[in-house]
Amino acid sequence: MTTAEEWIDRITSVRRWKRAGERAPHKPLLMLYALAQLQRTGSSSMTYRDAEGDLIQLLANYGPANRKSSPAYPFHRLQNDGLWTVTADGEVPGESVTKLRASGALGQFDPRLEKDLCDSPALILRVAQSLLELNFPESLHEELCAAVGLDRTGLEISAVKERVLKLKRRDPQFRKIVLVAYEYRCAMCGFDGRMDARSVGIDAAHLRWWAFDGPDTVDNALCLCSFHHKLLDTGVLGITNDHEMTVSAHFIGTGKAAEDLVLNLVGHPLREPQRGQPAPAGEHIHWHVEQVFRGPARVAA
Repeated sequence: MTTAEEWIDRITSVRRWKRAGERAPHKPLLMLYALAQLQRTGSSSMTYRDAEGDLIQLLANYGPANRKSSPAYPFHRLQNDGLWTVTADGEVPGESVTKLRASGALGQFDPRLEKDLCDSPALILRVAQSLLELNFPESLHEELCAAVGLDRTGLEISAVKERVLKLKRRDPQFRKIVLVAYEYRCAMCGFDGRMDARSVGIDAAHLRWWAFDGPDTVDNALCLCSFHHKLLDTGVLGITNDHEMTVSAHFIGTGKAAEDLVLNLVGHPLREPQRGQPAPAGEHIHWHVEQVFRGPARVAA
């Protein structure tokens, strides 16, 4: 009998394709999508044909920025991790999109995992949160759950975080050292709001995500307001090696707020950290450009 902790260990150690730090969240996205369906309907069973459109959109929005991805890869390959099964009327469709569609290929969690998840709604939430913590920045968690239709009501997030942190060490002082380095001001817009004695709406944002081995260091971080942090993590905003701000050509905003808060940033220099503190390192900027920023960049007026 597999315990809840053993299932979480197996799911969070799923083999991910890796090369030079490239993101490949195909399997985590499929599992999040299946967990949400199981939570809603009591079954993770889905045909590739029915799920393909949703999975393509998830990969487009939350997958690597500069590489096309097919949901056929995780739909077939997740079987190798012993967590997923695919049946197709006796056929073996493999990763062929055409065969997965034509054969009516049906995928779902391994029956033992499916039963344990159905018996424990809390396990669904713990597994989902673990996948989020290990593959995506926190600023995207709520949005991603909404995208797949997962309800996190009742989840004790702090307990899941503590468990994940045992797998990958984090510097508990990261936020503080980054905010001090930038004197508690957003490096993009200069916002420096406070409520009584504390800063509000100010975050320490990783360039290279912690989930993908980004260090908790000032040269891998920017102090940003919550708004610009979210746009950095979704690939709307980026920076160049000359520390100028970039905006994705895919971003559309026709109102004055969009112009003032986003479009007018194009080509403007970042606010640098205080003297003696390291500026963003080229290797971390490069990772963000390649893996997150939704190029091409807009041209400055």
